Amino acid sequence: MPKETFLANRIKSVGFALRGAILLIKTEASIKIQVFITLIMTGVGFYYEISNTEWILQIFAIALVLGIEGLNTAVEKISDFVQPEFDKKIGLIKDISAGAVMLVSIAATIIGCIIYLPKIF
Repeated sequence: MPKETFLANRIKSVGFALRGAILLIKTEASIKIQVFITLIMTGVGFYYEISNTEWILQIFAIALVLGIEGLNTAVEKISDFVQPEFDKKIGLIKDISAGAVMLVSIAATIIGCIIYLPKIF
């Protein structure tokens, strides 16, 4: 069987990543909420006509939250696969992963407040 070209391999990889993103959005309640918030904040950004710099910060904050949430979900799925029964060490791993989501969510909220509170008040 001939080896795939670099381009064909990249296209396949993008397909796998897209499938993963769609699965994440379809199956995880927390990511659904975050995507909903993303849509609202995008609309709010257009409404308040935020600057290019503010858009960059907002997009970066949203991407960071969604990306870390995806990694958190992957850690939870791997943990459940490795140890389906309750295990304190697995619970600690899951808590740390969820804590990472919380930290970036707090940072994203602060960024949102810095951008929007002066425009609202």
